[in-house]
Formats: sequence, structure tokens, C-alpha cells
Amino acid sequence: MANYSPPHITGNRFFGAQVFLRLLTIGATLAAAWLILTSKETVVVLGMQFDARYTYSQAFKFFAYANIAACGSSVLSLFSVLLLKPRTYFVMFLHDLIMSTLLMAGCAAATAIGWVGKYGNNHIGWTAVCDHFKNYCNRTAYSVVCSYAAVILYLLLTIISAKKSRNVQD
Repeated sequence: MANYSPPHITGNRFFGAQVFLRLLTIGATLAAAWLILTSKETVVVLGMQFDARYTYSQAFKFFAYANIAACGSSVLSLFSVLLLKPRTYFVMFLHDLIMSTLLMAGCAAATAIGWVGKYGNNHIGWTAVCDHFKNYCNRTAYSVVCSYAAVILYLLLTIISAKKSRNVQD
């Protein structure tokens, strides 16, 4: 019993996990990008028309572009995994780490602006706008949730890639 060691991920299980997690990441980042890119709403308040679009906020633009970049990069990394050579596991680890960092930065920016949109900031005089733009705020929130799911998936991919690159013998 003292010599028991847990089983290691076999090559097939590692490959399957990589492909499955990358497909989920593609889906999550694509959904997040689509939701933020198509979120817009027009409302009339006191006889005046107001628009809400992601392009009105630099943070939401960064969030959208980060998800687009991560989605495209995930597609390319999926093809790379399908043709993976053992010496490139460290490159995949770096890729996954960079993508998770990029997505986390985009999520942080969108979360900060979303918080101000939902609750406002009385100290500065910014009022909450989500009580007027409910659909826009809901779509944006769903987009941020999808992107946070992609961050978690990328963190899992980072851990798997780091473990696999550590086990490669030259």
C-alpha cells in the first residue's frame, strides 16, 4: 500500500482532454464574442432616444477583441494539438497561459464597467443605466459569464499542458 501511486494520464486521455477542453473553449469564447458584438439596445427616456452598444466603451471593445483573439487562437491550437509533437508541449503551455491571461484581463475590464453600469458610482456622479437598458445589460452579463468559463477552461488546459511538458524526456 505504501508504494501506491495514482495513475498518470495516458496519451489517449491527454489527447482527448486537450481536444475536448479546446472545443469547449472555442464554444465559450465564440458565444462571448457573439453576445457582446450583437448587444445593442435603444430606449426612449423622457422623450429622448438613447443607444447602448459595446462600441461606446473601450473596456467592452477590449473584451470583445480579447474573446475574438482567444477564439481564433483556440481554433489554431486545436489544429496544433491534432498534429502535436512531444517537444511542443511547453509551447502549448505558454499559449494557454497567455490566452488565459488575455481573457482574464478582458473579463476584468468588462466586469468593472458592467458593475458601474448596474450600480453606478455615487461618489463621481455616475448613475446606473441597467435599469433602462435591461436587455443590453443581460446580454453583456451572459457574455462575461461565457468568457469567465473560457478562462477556467484555459486554466485547466494550462495545468494539463504544464504537467505534460514536465513529463517529456529529451
